Amino acid sequence: MSAQASYDELVKRCKEITLLSSTSSILYWDQHTFMPAGAAAFRADQMSLLSKLVHTQFTDPKVGELISDCEQSDLVNDAVSPEAANIRELRWQYDKQTKLPADLVEEITKITTLANQHWVDARAKSDFKIFLPWLEKVIALEKKKADAYGYEGEPYNALLDDYEPGATVDDVVEVFKNLRNELVELLQKIKNAPKKPDVSIVEREYDVKLQKIFGESVAAAMGFDFNTGRLDTTTHPFCTGIGIGDTRILTRYNPNRLNDALFGTMHEAGHGLYESGIDKATHFGTPMGESVSLGIHESQSRMWENQVGRSKPFWKYFLPQAQRLFRKSLAGVSLDDFYGAINNVTPSYIRVEADEATYNLHILLRFELERALLTGDLKPADVPGEWNSRFKKYFGIEVDKDANGCLQDVHWSAGLVGYFPTYTLGNLYSACFFDKARQDMPDLDQQFERGELLNLREWLRNNIHVHGQRYRAGDLCKKVTGKPLDYKPLIDYMTAKYSEIYGF
Repeated sequence: MSAQASYDELVKRCKEITLLSSTSSILYWDQHTFMPAGAAAFRADQMSLLSKLVHTQFTDPKVGELISDCEQSDLVNDAVSPEAANIRELRWQYDKQTKLPADLVEEITKITTLANQHWVDARAKSDFKIFLPWLEKVIALEKKKADAYGYEGEPYNALLDDYEPGATVDDVVEVFKNLRNELVELLQKIKNAPKKPDVSIVEREYDVKLQKIFGESVAAAMGFDFNTGRLDTTTHPFCTGIGIGDTRILTRYNPNRLNDALFGTMHEAGHGLYESGIDKATHFGTPMGESVSLGIHESQSRMWENQVGRSKPFWKYFLPQAQRLFRKSLAGVSLDDFYGAINNVTPSYIRVEADEATYNLHILLRFELERALLTGDLKPADVPGEWNSRFKKYFGIEVDKDANGCLQDVHWSAGLVGYFPTYTLGNLYSACFFDKARQDMPDLDQQFERGELLNLREWLRNNIHVHGQRYRAGDLCKKVTGKPLDYKPLIDYMTAKYSEIYGF
């Protein structure tokens, strides 16, 4: 068989495997939207069987043989060609997946599907004891996964690599150290500032039906295509790119707070734009048809949520639109006052509702707890107490209930241990990318003031989305910006914003 024939057969197999895997995405979406609670056990059986089938097909020795054939051919000579990128990343995936026993993959999927349903119940009742047995099972399985992968240093490295390929705990610790020092100084300036925004503006009555209309109109202006995507509600917002022409985003609504659903919708729509911006029509089923990392994925969602959605130029256009819908709540509210309200900095319980200045402290807390859970220094039963203690230390407020503390995020119930650091990496990448977008489009603010968001969408599509996994995250950052990832653009952006709002 020629090298090209081997490559064609490899791609054919990968497409079939991805098609099978996409059915799991549909089932996961349904589980978080319309599935009745009583179906959880059956859904766990469905999901675990699918995960076993996908794993078995991908770890077939024939797939390894095809990858080896391609690696020994001219197809890998141009390191950034689609063929070379696919072969490189399939080798990385294959080597990892063949280390995992099929029964472990099946068990992880079954337990996390059931754990998620118990997490939903525990969160609704604000009772950690309901979720504890399942957290113990999830952590035990994640330890087994890390051991199967193998790792240097600590088990967290093995799991982090699933979400941010090539990243290590040491990398994340260094990022947090530099960023935290600057954040502490910035937060102190905000605390002592002479001006304080009137946050009550966004904490009035906001009809949920009107919030949905407004959120969808903003997502459409961003370029999210509702002919190939949809918006629904769930307990914890997320986005899933199911396949060609099918991207689902989910949010949740608070009738007494505008920020939650709006910025949640913009965040998930940012993920959706990335998913739909990848050239799946050409590369479906291969690494070139997938996102490069969760850090890069989060950069897209955080940019739309923050650099765009919380900017004054954006609201110069969209505030009048909002005032037409929310006539009573926003009557007579000035642009400056509204801008201050949506950017108010106050330590708060919920990560997804946190302001930009305190957001990364939420990630630091979770990162520390996850590492301790995996090393055994922290027992699952002790999570609430340790969470509440560290939360008091970092944020200066007492956690009032489990739902506002260790039960607020879906990640542990879904087995996504190692995911959280990608949120902070995403914040850093978003600031670097947005700086470059401003350089390339000096009139970007003026475009936002006219409600024109599609040029930014196209810039992101052409510079980031279209590459799929052609580059690893750090290399992509250097290609787009000409520089390695740096924390300074994020600090400079936040300092400029908050100095205007708070008058320091």
